[in-house]
Amino acid sequence: MPKVNTKLVSWDEIVNWTYSLSKKIEESGWRPDIVVSIARGGYIPARLVCDFLDINDLVSIQVLHWGKAAEITATAHVRYGFQADLKGKKVLIVDDICDTGDSIIVAKEYIEKNYSPGEIKVAVMQWISSVAKIKPDFYVDEVKEWVWYQYPWTRAEDTTNFIEKILVEYSKSGRNELTLKELIETFREWYGIDVGDRYYKLAIDKLARQGKIRIVGEEKIIVQQR
Repeated sequence: MPKVNTKLVSWDEIVNWTYSLSKKIEESGWRPDIVVSIARGGYIPARLVCDFLDINDLVSIQVLHWGKAAEITATAHVRYGFQADLKGKKVLIVDDICDTGDSIIVAKEYIEKNYSPGEIKVAVMQWISSVAKIKPDFYVDEVKEWVWYQYPWTRAEDTTNFIEKILVEYSKSGRNELTLKELIETFREWYGIDVGDRYYKLAIDKLARQGKIRIVGEEKIIVQQR
């Protein structure tokens, strides 16, 4: 059975990491004129960095790369840009994590080409140095062994995708029915985390609405649709 090395991230960790990140930026002596968050993962870290550094100007650029949790399903590309005058300005790009680094590279090149900034630097909470194509200017943790960071803002989405992976694997082995209890136990075993009843329910309800599963009986038997 496929398993993914996963870290369940708390909100307290996010606040602590972004505070540490802000201190690193401040201590460097370099102060950005504007912060650009990479959507969607960079929204919250960027806002917290702005708060800690007392920066008012914040915009966002959306770069698509990751599809389902822990799966790269497309070439990184800009989906939505923004309107702002960045000519000659110091720009800080903020994302949650630098994994492959593709989203950051694409965002940086897009900003350089379309907005003529004076200088661009990059800040993230985690830098997975073993696989990243770039090294951010500012980061909190260097992660040498790949791990999927399960941030609070993607918990429902990731839980849904992880559960779907489990159901696919069970289907491959010829089993198309299992209880909710079995499903949750498998989830905890494969990913080493427990997201809580709220997120399991959200994920199951979403898969049911999509017609991918049916829920049968009081024991909540999960039946995969063919």
